[in-house]
Amino acid sequence: MRQYNHIYTFKYDTHNSGLCQLEARQLFGEEARQKLLFTNVWIDPSISPFVKNRLDIMATADDYEQLIDCIRQKNICTDGFKAEYLVLEGDATGYNERLSKLKDVGYCIEGDPDYVTPTIIYSIAYYQDTWYFGELVKHNTDWFKHKNKPVSFSSAINMDIAKTLVSIASQGDKNKRLLDAGCGVGTVMLEACISGFNIEGCDIHWKACVSTRKNLAHYNYMANVYRTDLKDHSTQYDAAIIDLPYNLFSHSDDDNSLHIIRSAAELATRLIIVSTLDIKAIINQAGIKVVDACLVEKKGKKFARNIWVCEKETVTLATELV
Repeated sequence: MRQYNHIYTFKYDTHNSGLCQLEARQLFGEEARQKLLFTNVWIDPSISPFVKNRLDIMATADDYEQLIDCIRQKNICTDGFKAEYLVLEGDATGYNERLSKLKDVGYCIEGDPDYVTPTIIYSIAYYQDTWYFGELVKHNTDWFKHKNKPVSFSSAINMDIAKTLVSIASQGDKNKRLLDAGCGVGTVMLEACISGFNIEGCDIHWKACVSTRKNLAHYNYMANVYRTDLKDHSTQYDAAIIDLPYNLFSHSDDDNSLHIIRSAAELATRLIIVSTLDIKAIINQAGIKVVDACLVEKKGKKFARNIWVCEKETVTLATELV
């Protein structure tokens, strides 16, 4: 049986299933199945709106008593710990039995527990005839406070999508430099800032820049926002996020979309493009390659957004010689 370092659990609504799987492909290189993923890839659960927990596996066993022996042999000594039972798909263990097993785990650990504000959470889980023990890292929901940002637009992308765009653009790497190209009211920038990503924003409209700066300041986030046309911006980034205009507050047509995409491609090798229309032909015309995509429908409304993950075509030396 293959050994993995981490178990991730996911939580999402049906209308977000495609977006979650797109994110999983970009972060882990594979999709989650049954809202569960075993992998050696490490990410911070809080960068994703869909990752609920990460269990860092410390021990595995086919037999429960064998698992308890493994935990005991680790001689864990720490104060402020808590033990939790992580229920995975197919685990029929009843509530009272789970509590009994958590007591067994607690007796294996030296130190005073803290059930209210633990400094570390240890967890056991059972999946397909195997027991797991490890440290449980939970999703931090502090980003929900962005629902009350001072400035918002009715047409702005929702927080779930914004958070996913950041994780996809960065592929979980907080060292990458990101650009929110056409930042609007800063919805994307807020989600990047709270997760510790290095992001800057720009918009051609001064009202958008003012709105973004106001929202960032409200939460004491520090990030640069430039009032500029993309073609006049010169800073280089690892990835750019582009939410194309919807013809509501900003003019949008094929020529304008092509201008925006081409300008962004001059600034970053990786582009995440959001559009209410199928613009694959325009993306191809801009000379960049679509490597992944999904369609996201707004819950309860006939409004959908296409999300395109794109990369600039690279010409190798061998190709040039030919």
